[in-house]
Amino acid sequence: MRFSDYMSEWLYGNEGYYASYRPIGKKGDFYTAVSTSKFFGGAIANHIIKRLDEGFLRGDSLICEIGAHHGYLLADIIEFLHTLRPQLLQTLRFGIVERFENLRNAQQSYFDESFGNAVMLEHYSDLSQLDEASVFFIANEIFDAFPCELFYKGKIAQVKNHEITFDIDDPEISGLAEKYKQDRGEIAVGYESFADAMAKCAKRFEFMSFDYGELAARSDFSIRVYQEHQTFPLFDEALNRSEAFGKSDITYDVNFTHVKEVYESQGIKCAQYATQLVALVEMGILDLLAMLKEHAEDEIYTQELEKVKILITPSLMGERFKMIRFVKE
Repeated sequence: MRFSDYMSEWLYGNEGYYASYRPIGKKGDFYTAVSTSKFFGGAIANHIIKRLDEGFLRGDSLICEIGAHHGYLLADIIEFLHTLRPQLLQTLRFGIVERFENLRNAQQSYFDESFGNAVMLEHYSDLSQLDEASVFFIANEIFDAFPCELFYKGKIAQVKNHEITFDIDDPEISGLAEKYKQDRGEIAVGYESFADAMAKCAKRFEFMSFDYGELAARSDFSIRVYQEHQTFPLFDEALNRSEAFGKSDITYDVNFTHVKEVYESQGIKCAQYATQLVALVEMGILDLLAMLKEHAEDEIYTQELEKVKILITPSLMGERFKMIRFVKE
């Protein structure tokens, strides 16, 4: 099969990595911003309030996470909205786009435990089920989970018995490789249909996403596997691909120019591209910490400060992760 089909099976097949609940954080294969600090969601909540006050988002907007895993990020956003502007929980709606039924059930259970009847969670298996007037979409590490083709000197890869060979001609992928000045590396598949579906599902929206990558494609392969906080390049001899298949996460660096151009082709404006450090500071994460300092014990404040430092320190998550934000008006 083509590598993109192999990666799709690895992540989303019946026995795929994301087809069942996987722990993230200390007990999982990797950390994310969500598993690091609740203030990640708090900064996003602060931004949502700003966009409501500016009049871009309506008071009855849908706040919708795409690919929510356990639902922690959306729950953190709701928790901070309640703290900062509690009346918004009476007007805003909250939803998750999740293709897997077992994950939808886990998310619903978590929301029931966290909020009881105070928050009604809406579930959608696909963007095509939405027809909204005003939406704020949020996603964390979604674009690096799209299947990709592996490209090397004019050929794309196929996989047989977990062995990878480069011997397929694909003019479309070769055209993208030439466009992005790649003679090797990953070329994502599916961004186009994803942006098209989002463009059709809401009259007005803002979409914010955080991911690991750069504005330019890398000049080599970045595709890698995460196993219990260890990282293995896909072509590493120490990695047994047949054993890792479906049991460990597989990912690659995002080419944000590809993402940006796909959305712009739909008439959707790229409002901002920034490092996670810049984005979170601009969205007020330090102001939220200052509020905590006024109302919490020193020990609690110090604990949360150390977590936030991981999010914004340049050598940790601060510059390695990027935020991209799109607006349809």
